[in-house]
Amino acid sequence: MRLFMIRHGEPNYVDDCLTETGRKQAAAAAERLALESLDEIYSSSNGRAQETASYTAKAQGLPVTVLDYMHEISWGGEGVPANGHLWTLGDWMINEEDFDFAHDDWREHPYFKNNTATKDYDYVTAQFDKFMKKQGYIHEGSRFLCTTDERKNVAVFSHGGSGACVLSSLLNLPFPYTLVTLPYGYTSIIVVNFPVSKGNYVHPRIELFNDMMHIRNLSEEIKFQQKSE
Repeated sequence: MRLFMIRHGEPNYVDDCLTETGRKQAAAAAERLALESLDEIYSSSNGRAQETASYTAKAQGLPVTVLDYMHEISWGGEGVPANGHLWTLGDWMINEEDFDFAHDDWREHPYFKNNTATKDYDYVTAQFDKFMKKQGYIHEGSRFLCTTDERKNVAVFSHGGSGACVLSSLLNLPFPYTLVTLPYGYTSIIVVNFPVSKGNYVHPRIELFNDMMHIRNLSEEIKFQQKSE
């Protein structure tokens, strides 16, 4: 199975929809994804993700199934600096504190221990594991037991935060580390390949990451998720 993860286009966070530039990005992403034959399309329940997905769904004649748990996660909490902004906190842990992700638990760090994002992380990843099980891949630690012989392309349109939760879990990487070292921009395309080997354990492989060539004239930088106002 090839899992396509696509971030929404440039958003109007207040109204939870796309800007005019975001719509152009979504259309460009649909044209890029036309090179792939998708079998299933999923989206978070947020309007900006559903609107982005609708362009690809229309182009490929597929329905969009909503995964409510993939909506953008929250962040913040009592005593958490930088308003709990995950990318800022992760950056501080790496660049200012040289946090040892190999031996220390990021969940126990003051930036994340009381951060609502940690609870959301657990929820998103647990639900996505159930999704993967239905697709024929049972998550066990850092590997997956393949229970299917079906080959297909599955697309999930979501967000910077919830998408990072999934990447962190699938790749067995610490969440704050994933946020900082694997950022991705609007309508960027990530492809994670799960080998088909029924009855055997397999490992996810990054086939493509942060592909934004389709919007090279519409966006020149990665912009991190912001809270709605």
